[in-house]
Amino acid sequence: MLLTLTWHDIALRLALTFVTATLIGIDRGEHRRPVGLRTTLLLSLAACIAMLEANLLLTTTGKGSDSFVTMDPMRLPLGILSGVGFIGAGAILKRDDLVLGVTTAATMWFVTVMGLCFGSGQIGLGLAAFALAMLVLVVMKWIEELLPKQQRATLCMTVAAGGFHEEEFRAALETEGRKITSWDINYVNLAQVRKVNCELHWRARESRKETPAFVEQLARRPDVTELEWKE
Repeated sequence: MLLTLTWHDIALRLALTFVTATLIGIDRGEHRRPVGLRTTLLLSLAACIAMLEANLLLTTTGKGSDSFVTMDPMRLPLGILSGVGFIGAGAILKRDDLVLGVTTAATMWFVTVMGLCFGSGQIGLGLAAFALAMLVLVVMKWIEELLPKQQRATLCMTVAAGGFHEEEFRAALETEGRKITSWDINYVNLAQVRKVNCELHWRARESRKETPAFVEQLARRPDVTELEWKE
């Protein structure tokens, strides 16, 4: 960091922080993330201003040679990072075994660090951080969507007496590439009406929005009186 800051230096650091945080915020807003353009801007600008304040406190005019040790202006950006950690924790949601918002919290922490880089005058490091952020959030997201991922779904159906057997059902699922990971059958009455609950796993490039063909085929069977599919 420079010991003496000019208004040109301050304006350059704030402008770079504003532009880079805006581009990252626009990407987050397009995907309807909880932390959008304004939140990203406020976080990054706050970090930059905090680092500028720490930089301004580094001036040695009228101070002793040991003033850097006694003053310790670096506590200010460290406090900013700690505060962002609490904000990021509030963006993380947990629903059953599904965790949401981790990327949002990481983005908040990242833009704060990027703002600290610009605020301290590390322009090259700040621009490199911005380039890496766009690479991860845009390019790597596109690559991630191309990679197959494990998908899960639950199938619940009621089968009338004399309906198809378990072997027939398993064979139909294996043909579709589904794997049964849990299996539960409840007999409703002496007529042997069965309620079948199972959980399926499979690998696919992306989650399918439409109902799978084999589910439609099961729903049309006369011996299947009720069917519920949750993906």
